[in-house]
Amino acid sequence: MELVLLISFAVLIAFLGLLELLYTGLVLKPERLRSVLRKQGVRGPSPSLLLGNICEIRNSQSTTVKASANEPPVFHNCAAALFPFFEQWRKRYGPVFVFSLGNTQILYVSQPDVVREITTCTSLEFGKPSYQQKERGALLGQGILTSNGNVWAHQRKILAPELYMDKVKRMTSMITESTTVLLNSWKSRIEKEGGIADIKIDEGMRSFSGDVISRACFGSNYSKGAEIFVKLRALQEAMSKKSLSTGIPGMRYIPTKNNRQAWALEKEVRNLILEVVKERKEAAYEKDLLQMILESAKNSDLGQEAMDRFIVDNCKNIYLAGYETTAVSATWCLMLLAANQEWQDRVRAEVLEVCGSGRIPDADMLRKMKQLNMVIHESLRLYPPVAVVSREAFKEMKFGDIIVPKGVNVWTMVLTLHTDPEVWGPDAYRFNPDRFSKGITGACKLPHLYMPFGVGPRVCLGQNLAIVELKILIALILSQFSFSLSPKYIHSPALRLVIEPERGVDLLMKML
Repeated sequence: MELVLLISFAVLIAFLGLLELLYTGLVLKPERLRSVLRKQGVRGPSPSLLLGNICEIRNSQSTTVKASANEPPVFHNCAAALFPFFEQWRKRYGPVFVFSLGNTQILYVSQPDVVREITTCTSLEFGKPSYQQKERGALLGQGILTSNGNVWAHQRKILAPELYMDKVKRMTSMITESTTVLLNSWKSRIEKEGGIADIKIDEGMRSFSGDVISRACFGSNYSKGAEIFVKLRALQEAMSKKSLSTGIPGMRYIPTKNNRQAWALEKEVRNLILEVVKERKEAAYEKDLLQMILESAKNSDLGQEAMDRFIVDNCKNIYLAGYETTAVSATWCLMLLAANQEWQDRVRAEVLEVCGSGRIPDADMLRKMKQLNMVIHESLRLYPPVAVVSREAFKEMKFGDIIVPKGVNVWTMVLTLHTDPEVWGPDAYRFNPDRFSKGITGACKLPHLYMPFGVGPRVCLGQNLAIVELKILIALILSQFSFSLSPKYIHSPALRLVIEPERGVDLLMKML
């Protein structure tokens, strides 16, 4: 009898301890963080237990009317379509407010001076959010900042912009080859369809970008790289379906259908990458990005498990930096040129003048293509691949007059900053590449708010490669084809970790 009472008492104590732990984590801690912000005048929508403001966000998204007409868009206000709740909260609470995704407290900041401090902060105590490392680490590189500060330094070293740019210069012919494969497939289809073809270009852009980055990263084993990127694309789609649930406590451990799919894909990707690494170690030396990653990992003081994770994470980061973002940026850029025939004609004339008849653009020619450069920048302004720059304070931080408590996430909305009429002028929502005629510094009042590849010390490592790819691809397309939007095209931007056309981009294409 006494033993039963002791067991019952122990179970009761454990249960009460669990309740206290849950109450502290789900109620007291979030309220403490919000209280610190409220005392500074930072307000926001009231969160519900467990879900935070997720229901309010979903309701706002469901009531937003999406475009259903297939006419070319005149106003490009992606932020209002993708994040209507932010627009509502900004009007209600001002440029700085706090909201919750589940148990994660997020500080939204759009004040230009504070944004500058946030985006240029180099402290390792202000880095990739924990929820990304746990939930989306499968895509974005888990543990890079928090598990070992030296790992992040290694990553910056092996893919440093100047080193990457040297690699890009040597890759020009490779990019051209991949472009030629794509264009030949379009020519064949146009000939079969009698001189004009209705082509959905999205998969072609991914095929092109995947071929380039597979060759750059995996060298002679690029076919295995292409297989990895297909799996990563599927993993990205699985991750995007649960982006709002990242802050719900325990949600990432529940074996839902989507979680099981993501876990399986993550395992497949890891095994494929390590299989390529094993083959590389047994084969001849190749001077590619994978070799650079392997050499850096070998020279580090990491154990085998950490070394494997470092290699896998960097390959995933290259996927996001050099594959998906480039493909979707090219798709949006061609859509805008199809919808703005005058600019298509202007850039085509420039390409033909610079390159002449049938010449492949080299680095010097690309530098002379000012009109093309302006169009690419304007496309990236209106449709930046990444919508939000997110960071977490791993200790108490101060930006401007705002003290950010440890554990609070800080979000900067790139889309909103890119289309703010007070920064870009009254035509902020219109396609106007002329605004970049004097470069980025002359395009708006506050150039630091233009950040399609991020800004400051954590700028995207793949930006040089992406820009060169875009220039070569679009220059060669314009020199050989004319195109317009298909009647099938429906303008409907969607957020799947990157901003992409939900229904794809359909173009009517013909050879010149």
